[in-house]
Amino acid sequence: MLTRLSIRNIVLIEALDLDFARGLGVLTGETGAGKSILLDALGLVIGNRADNGLVRAGEDRAAVTASFEFANLPGPLQSALDEASIEMEPGEPLILRRQLKADGGSRAWLNDQPVSVALLREIAPALVEIHGQHDDRGLVNAKGHRILLDRFAGGDLAGLETAFKAWRAAQDALDAARADVARAAEDQDLLLAHLAELTALAPEAGEEEALALARADMQKGEKLAEDLDALRHVWEGSDSALANLRGAARRLDRIAGEHPLLGEALAALDRAVIEAGETEEKLEQAAQALAFDPAELDRIETRLFDLRAQARKHACTPDDLPEKMAHMRTTLDAIEGGSEHIARLEAAAQKAALHYRDLAEKRHDLRRAAAKRLDKAVASELAPLKLDAARFQTSVMKLPEARWSASGMDAVEFLISTNPGADFAPLAKIASGGELSRFILALKVALAEEGGAATVIFDEIDRGVGGAVADAIGERLSRLASDGQLLAVTHSPQVAARGDRHYMISKSSKGTVTRTSVAPLSEAERKEEIARMLSGAEVTEEARAQADRLLIRA
Repeated sequence: MLTRLSIRNIVLIEALDLDFARGLGVLTGETGAGKSILLDALGLVIGNRADNGLVRAGEDRAAVTASFEFANLPGPLQSALDEASIEMEPGEPLILRRQLKADGGSRAWLNDQPVSVALLREIAPALVEIHGQHDDRGLVNAKGHRILLDRFAGGDLAGLETAFKAWRAAQDALDAARADVARAAEDQDLLLAHLAELTALAPEAGEEEALALARADMQKGEKLAEDLDALRHVWEGSDSALANLRGAARRLDRIAGEHPLLGEALAALDRAVIEAGETEEKLEQAAQALAFDPAELDRIETRLFDLRAQARKHACTPDDLPEKMAHMRTTLDAIEGGSEHIARLEAAAQKAALHYRDLAEKRHDLRRAAAKRLDKAVASELAPLKLDAARFQTSVMKLPEARWSASGMDAVEFLISTNPGADFAPLAKIASGGELSRFILALKVALAEEGGAATVIFDEIDRGVGGAVADAIGERLSRLASDGQLLAVTHSPQVAARGDRHYMISKSSKGTVTRTSVAPLSEAERKEEIARMLSGAEVTEEARAQADRLLIRA
């Protein structure tokens, strides 16, 4: 609830600090005393548009601070604070401050942390609800009517929300699978052609490297073939160098015994023959190793070309081609088995849709039944509020399936008819300011809503009525305030007498300076103010006696 409001340099208010409490607080004063300034100031601190015309003349800035206290923070408020990374200790007040400059621009703080005005607007519905002559929010806004009816109807909406999410998830999975299959089907012929090419090629991992090495060896043999052929005369033929060495060795062997030097020469020649023989063997081995089949070389080069061409086509390496083949087979299998997969998803989506529809239909029936009870409850409140010719109707209409949501399949709106025979229409379109405020009061009483704003304000809800109607308004305001905090700006003594606390708004002038002030009244001052409201400028003893009777009855 709102516990304190501090205003500095707002229009006619120079400095004002007001403390508030639970229950019904009434604000009274002469017309033009400045009651609207209080509401403008409060609107400013909860995020309303900054108008530098609110800054008091001659001042360079204005400021408004509002303090709220909660036994437990409302869920939406806690979520907004968490998202803004603002922490609050249990029992700590929530303090909003807004500063407005005369030359334009404003700044905002929440518990001394700079925040955006957007955050103030976001949390405002949990803090203050204002109903006045030109109400365009709260109960008038059809967007909130379903929530109010559901609170009135009771029951758990969590299952409906869960069912809706499950249905949408199942439908999204089905839509995605259908899209995948459609895309894959478009590529099926191409995939089959590519897979046929790769299957015919039958690539293997590591094959390119082995083929490249084999080709390199064959290319070396091709280059050395002529040199090896030229060397063959060393060890082949009767007139080869090796044959001549062996013949010389045999001839020398016959005469080696004739002289020691001939023996040494023979030994050296034998070593030469052995070395030449080893050379012959190595050259033969090399020739065999480097020997190549031109047809095999051509086959290897063709294979390499085909592997690398396919790798370029599929934007991968030759070693990745076997994996590409496996992926193509998987994709084609998915296309072939896609109908079965889609059938399973269709069954799941249909089951989820039926479950959601069942819960939504039950919620629809619950809302229809609650709407009848609410219509009856509001109707019983209209006559005492001088709205006996009016009718109230809660419209619960099924929406097209495309507009179903986690909240169900219904659109809910509060409608009224202010004259016999007139058509029903939205609240804001056909109700005058005074009628609208009384309709809202009747709704508030009928709904006895929980989880609304911490502080509810009615601005001149009793305008244009008096006597029994004003008394009925006061009684209902008091009833609504019994479990929370309600502030009423009023001209009615019957309403003022119902207040738990009474604040007097007055305006004074000194020279060219005019100031608005607000002061809480004592019991004696309160009786005098109610007497003034009853009799006018001159307070009579009869008015004081009537004020006493109103206060005692209240």
